[in-house]
Amino acid sequence: MTLTEHPDREALTLGVAQAITEALGMALKVRERAVLCLPGGSTPVPVFKALAAARLEWERVIVIPSDERWVPADHPRSNARLIRRNLIEEGAGAELIELYTEGLDPQAGAALASERIAPLLPLSVLLLGMGEDMHTASLIPGAEGLEAALDSAAPPVLPVQTAAEARVTLTVPALCSATEAFLMITGPEKREALERAAALPVEEAPVRAILKGLMVHYAE
Repeated sequence: MTLTEHPDREALTLGVAQAITEALGMALKVRERAVLCLPGGSTPVPVFKALAAARLEWERVIVIPSDERWVPADHPRSNARLIRRNLIEEGAGAELIELYTEGLDPQAGAALASERIAPLLPLSVLLLGMGEDMHTASLIPGAEGLEAALDSAAPPVLPVQTAAEARVTLTVPALCSATEAFLMITGPEKREALERAAALPVEEAPVRAILKGLMVHYAE
């Protein structure tokens, strides 16, 4: 893990967007298609908008969410909707592969999503966020299904269930397949949580499972 500190959140946004742009550019030099995996949440939205202005061959880029709440693609809490509105519709003409499938439960939906995602692996570029509870994607401490998603032999996508809602998530093997992996965090509480994670069991600090080779970008 390497840590890059930025003087403020605007600099963080620009730094992360630049790093992703450069990584995608390198991937497109060696592969016909590049696969970009993006998180949900409000923190990366400015990065999505900055990326949309990047001069890339977006028609050769496939974008997938790192995880998804089991809600329709037009639901306000959908990660696919967030990515579509703030990246694709802002001018990045990439193909978006969704994890949610209408009419299926999370178990069946995750199996179908695995079939969609498996041919796209390894990921070219991965961007993740992290909560103060040390979760990343939907690898959430205490969630039903977490142990299976942490397994090194897990399929690309599995369902997880929290007390609040059903989700599906890319599993540790899929996330760790990324050629370039970035973590974007803000605030001293998250930085302290990231530092604690290295000494905790992975079930308590799931972000620990993807720390090797991770490039962390931080601003207060």
